[in-house]
Amino acid sequence: MLNQVEFSADEPFEALGLERWMPALADAVLRSEGIEDGVVSVVVTDDETVRELNRGYRGYDEPTDVLSFGLSDMAKPATDDQEPVPHDFVLPVGSGRQLGEVVIAYPTAERQAQEHGRTAEHEAAHLLIHGVLHLLGYDHYEPDEEREMRAREERLLAARAWERRANG
Repeated sequence: MLNQVEFSADEPFEALGLERWMPALADAVLRSEGIEDGVVSVVVTDDETVRELNRGYRGYDEPTDVLSFGLSDMAKPATDDQEPVPHDFVLPVGSGRQLGEVVIAYPTAERQAQEHGRTAEHEAAHLLIHGVLHLLGYDHYEPDEEREMRAREERLLAARAWERRANG
């Protein structure tokens, strides 16, 4: 099974052409980490929606640039010889590894892009990579973890495959 990336953008962001490159970039991140059967959802929305999600799920009443909602600890694909595992949600055979959802606040990405002197697409690519890496278990709370995660982000951004798709 190949990776599946489900993509949606709220109406104000549909015309940006993000669907041309964001699913491919999410797939590239998964493949770079050896994942070939992952299922990821990517949502591009506004600041207020992300603020509501951040408040409801994380307890922070503020907007943020990207949120990742991981499912890999809860959802495991079934295999033909699988024994029932307590407390796990088992999916049908062949459904892939449900990794979760990445939600990007595009207006925040645009503001951050201006602050960092880069394009909104570059910033959105960075946020998508960051979010997918979180789904795969990477974090940045400890200095060593942060260095490792940032190095992976920079390597994936340097490939610039997203940029070719975004510009044409």
